[in-house]
Amino acid sequence: MKTIKLKYTDKETAIADLIAKNVYQEIEGELSFGNNVYAVVEIGLIALDNGTFDEEGNVLTEPTYAEGYHYDLLVDDAFEEVFTNEIFPNNPKHLFY
Repeated sequence: MKTIKLKYTDKETAIADLIAKNVYQEIEGELSFGNNVYAVVEIGLIALDNGTFDEEGNVLTEPTYAEGYHYDLLVDDAFEEVFTNEIFPNNPKHLFY
């Protein structure tokens, strides 16, 4: 098995690409895993700074986020799709064990 970490501009672009690359199969409006795919984790936006809030939950300073919208895939060795948007972070926010 192998893991693939991906960065997209937004969720809509990600879903379209994951369907096009057979990570997801859309059947009757529902998404299911394609062949050789064991898990898809929608990381989404990655907070670099959580921001600050007062006692009532009002935002004092806005959170800041890393660029992009992120997904992690767990696939078997037979999965052959190539991604040009694969990333290799030094400090990943998610790992498969």
